[in-house]
Amino acid sequence: MRLLLVEDDNHVAAALSAILARHGFRVVHARSGEEALQALLPADTEPFGVVLLDLGLPDQDGYEVCGKIRKRTSTPVIMVTARADVRSRIHGLNLGADDYVVKPYDTGELLARIHAVSRRNAPGEDTVPMPVAGLRLGHVHIELPTRRVSVDGAEVQLTRKEFDLLALLAQRPGVVFRREQIISEVWRTSWEGTGRTLEVHVASLRSKLRLPALIETVRGVGYRLVAPSA
Repeated sequence: MRLLLVEDDNHVAAALSAILARHGFRVVHARSGEEALQALLPADTEPFGVVLLDLGLPDQDGYEVCGKIRKRTSTPVIMVTARADVRSRIHGLNLGADDYVVKPYDTGELLARIHAVSRRNAPGEDTVPMPVAGLRLGHVHIELPTRRVSVDGAEVQLTRKEFDLLALLAQRPGVVFRREQIISEVWRTSWEGTGRTLEVHVASLRSKLRLPALIETVRGVGYRLVAPSA
């Protein structure tokens, strides 16, 4: 997912960009309100999934920038600020912000909020988005409508959660999915106490598909699907 980080402090932006990159985000850094608005102009590139908007900008008031962003795009906006009073939060939400994070914040909470607003903005309510009828990844064929999986033409019997997990990873090959995100989207619950369940399902998928390298463990982060060659 492309993410627009609007932050005038280069040190803060560099540290946060590094964290976000480790979690699979491709960060574009804007140092002012005008840079942010220019970045959001229509272009022949992938649109942004989320805007992280710091309110303390050098050229424009962050609230004003939020209002301008909302007039240009429906991209989710998360305001990031040291203003913790309720009136400021209400004002930001009324201007079209999707969420509001107060400094200092926990990085895990920020990541959870980013994924939450991006899910709300995505079309449909299904656990696994299904924009196409099927996915072919080397020898693996996944039929989304019928929930069938085959390897070299031989059907593989998967449980419901095994299929949901595989389909989630397969629709974005190479993208790292955080453990917390997978648990939230496949099991619809929190990470706490469910980590072992995820590990068991990943191990079962590797065994049933007889492709142990298909799902790669990214140590300390989560998993990604490595598309095999045909």
